[in-house]
Amino acid sequence: MKKQPVDFRPLLLLFHLALAACIVFFVYLLAGDQLASLFTPAPQITEQQKAAQPNQSASLEDEIVNGIHVPTGLIYDEGFELVRATCTACHSAKLVTQNKATQEGWTQMIRWMQSTQGLWDLGANEAPIISYLAKNYAPEEIGRRANLEVAAIEWYILELD
Repeated sequence: MKKQPVDFRPLLLLFHLALAACIVFFVYLLAGDQLASLFTPAPQITEQQKAAQPNQSASLEDEIVNGIHVPTGLIYDEGFELVRATCTACHSAKLVTQNKATQEGWTQMIRWMQSTQGLWDLGANEAPIISYLAKNYAPEEIGRRANLEVAAIEWYILELD
C-alpha cells in the first residue's frame, strides 16, 4: 500500500498568519500612540477657538529670551522663521543647534539630506537658509589661550620659613 503525501499547506498558512500577527504586535509596541494617531481624524478648530488663540506674533516675541527662541533653542535672527519651518518639519531643532559648519558644510548637509533622507528641493529658500545657518552656527575658533605677557605680571619671592 502506497503512503499518501502529507499536505503541509494548512500548517504553512497558519505559520504565516502567526508570523504576521507577531509583526503587527511588535510594530504596535514600537509605534504606540503614533500608529493610533494615523487612524484618528484631526480635531476641527472652530472659529471661536481660533479667535481665543493668542496672536502668533505676540507669542513669538514672548518666546525670545536673550536672542534665543526658547522652544526650539534656535538663535532668533534674520531667516529664523524660514529655518524653523523648514528644518523642524522633519527633525528637532536640536539637530541644527548641535552642528557647526561653514556655508559649504551646510550645503553638503542639505545635499546629503536631499539624496538620502527625502528632503525636498528648497528652491529660492535654500540661500537664506544656508546664510542663516552659516552665520549663526559656524565653526568656532578654539585653540590655545593667549600667551602671558611677562611685563604685566608682578613677580614675588615666596619665602618659606
